Amino acid sequence: MTQTPGRIPPQFWSTPAVAAALAECDLPAVLAEIRRSQGWTQGQLAEAVGYSQSWVSKVLRGRQPLTVDQVREISSRIGVPLHLLRFGARGDDDPTKRRDFGKAVALTALAGVALPKRAEVDETTAPTLTSITGAQRRLEASTPSRELARGAVAHVELASRILGRAHPEIANDIRAGLSEAAGFAAWVHVDMQDAGTARTYYRLAIDGARQAGHSLLAAYMIGSLAAFEIDAEEPALALDLLGRARRELGEQPPATARAWLSSIEALGYATAHDAGSARTALRIAEAAVSASERATAPPWPWVFPFDHAKLAGYRALVMVRLGQAEEAESAFAESLSSAQPAAKQRGVLMTEIAAVKVMSGQPDEAFKLAANALTLGISYGSERVIHRVRRFRRRYDGPMIVSVRAFDERLRATLL
Repeated sequence: MTQTPGRIPPQFWSTPAVAAALAECDLPAVLAEIRRSQGWTQGQLAEAVGYSQSWVSKVLRGRQPLTVDQVREISSRIGVPLHLLRFGARGDDDPTKRRDFGKAVALTALAGVALPKRAEVDETTAPTLTSITGAQRRLEASTPSRELARGAVAHVELASRILGRAHPEIANDIRAGLSEAAGFAAWVHVDMQDAGTARTYYRLAIDGARQAGHSLLAAYMIGSLAAFEIDAEEPALALDLLGRARRELGEQPPATARAWLSSIEALGYATAHDAGSARTALRIAEAAVSASERATAPPWPWVFPFDHAKLAGYRALVMVRLGQAEEAESAFAESLSSAQPAAKQRGVLMTEIAAVKVMSGQPDEAFKLAANALTLGISYGSERVIHRVRRFRRRYDGPMIVSVRAFDERLRATLL
């Protein structure tokens, strides 16, 4: 059947969708609007323009480019006013117009590709989220936490939104990525001495790991919260959390997890001044470390092996709290001979070693270390390090020697 121009009313060409398509020389869009307004099938439209249905289908989907002559031919057959397409009859066009129309057709082909309403969530999304958290962790070693906080929180919010549109088959992987992101956000706020916000993100990290069905990750996040509570001088709460972490792991936890949790437990008991239980926990950790050495790699989310050097670091902290200066100094030497910690953690350890020096009757050395720790805390914007330095000073009850007075002046200057 041949359609005549009179079949399409003149006001059709001024409707918004059609006018916009004509202005852009978008003939496929014009054809789609004609088909819709006339109620034609694709076959009827093909008959009207004089081409096969498969060819018309490709044109409508932006898969079939059109020549200038084809546009003229189709427009003539279906009644499209050529002057509205910005060129006239055959022979009165120039090469520039042809090139311009060619560009419009090329852009039309791109515009005809259906775009998703939002980014796809697939099996690569969770590893991508985890890699972002890993990159943030690497930055944290040398970057003030206040500079990282906004990005860390934004990453948690992004992971939450992605989880909301994830397919059930990959949702648990996204939840695990969200848990890791929340755990890092918690750590950043720990370093900022924002305890309330840190606890909020630790709870989110624990909930995410549990919902993902990842017991190891849940235990890791609970253990991290327990370590935070020990530092906040809440050992009873920390020990209760460690019991929950063990229940998450079940009857046969990996040796690395057992060693790590027992080390934190030893520190909790020492903070509660229970020397016997602290030493028992250290012995359990020692046996677990020996067992973990037989494993080829630590289980995720542990990235590095929990070895004897790391255990020595915990032993040193335990002995500081138990007032055992000689054992603490020996353990620190063993720990630091293996690897040097990152700057912020080095500042924390300096305050602990300073406490050992005070116990050993070396206040000058102690306050030299504390002053260096204060410098690190200020340089890296770590409120956690500065808090440790101030706590060390509060606990010192020795004589007011010259080094102490100089340190006090420096400390007061940080508050101004």
